Order: sequence, then structure tokens, then C-alpha cells
Amino acid sequence: MKPRVGVSRCLLGDEVRYDGGHKRAAVLLDRLGPHVEWVPVCPEVEAGMGTPREPVHLVSRPDGVRMLGVTSARDWTGEMQAWASERLRALKALHLSGYVLKARSPSCGLEGGLFAGALVETMSGLPVADEEQLGSAAAADAFLAQVRACHARGGWQAAHQ
Repeated sequence: MKPRVGVSRCLLGDEVRYDGGHKRAAVLLDRLGPHVEWVPVCPEVEAGMGTPREPVHLVSRPDGVRMLGVTSARDWTGEMQAWASERLRALKALHLSGYVLKARSPSCGLEGGLFAGALVETMSGLPVADEEQLGSAAAADAFLAQVRACHARGGWQAAHQ
């Protein structure tokens, strides 16, 4: 059985981005794909935003970081947080051994993305990277080694029971 690795769906080539496009990461998929079972996730679509949709961005406010529609200023923060909590509960049960996120995304970016932050906090110790960090063969191979080590321990869930 291959290690299960969560992945931002747009990186697989799924047309789930705000503009109906994708960000297929061919080098990443070719390097890691044969060795893992992908578990695709798109926080924005799964939280109810649809495709295509108004783009969102993160805005720092006195009450914290908010995920807002770029034009409408519609606040998606509550929906994203509620969805992330439920989805992470389901992902934990899958015994993931790693996760690849979309860089600079308001939901999946490691630099403040709402889902990415919840993932890293909830599943502390899970090997996590974004596609930009895995751009070289050496970096992808090192990440795969971490994924395999986590998988050998039974995945994240088994290591944290």
C-alpha cells in the first residue's frame, strides 16, 4: 500500500481555481505520483465557494485575519474555519503520511493560508510542503523520504494515538 498524501486539487490539474483553471505541477506529480496515493482537497470549493468564483484574499483586522472576497468583501472566514475543522477530522482518519499545498493561496498557502494553518496546527509533525518548496528533484526526494518514514510508522494518525 502506497503512503497517502493530501494534495491541493489544483496541483493535480483539476480545474478548481477561482478562474476555473488549474495549476498542474507536472514535475511534482511525475516525481512523487508513482510513489504515493493522492488525497485531493480543494478548501475553497469544498467550503462552498464554487468554480468559477470571486477571488478571495486574506486581510489582517483587529479581530484577526479574515478571508474576504476581493470585490464584494464577503467574509468567508467562518465558513472556511468550520469546513476545515470537519475536513481535518476526516483527513486524520485516512492515516495521511504527508501533504502538498498550493503556495501563496489564501486557503492553502503555508504563509498564512487558513486551511494550511489549521492543517499544520491540527496535524503537527505531518510532513508538509508546498509545490514551490518541492521544485527540485533533491527537495522532492527528501520530502518523499519523510513521507515514507511517516508511512512506516502507520501514518500520522497511528503516530499520534
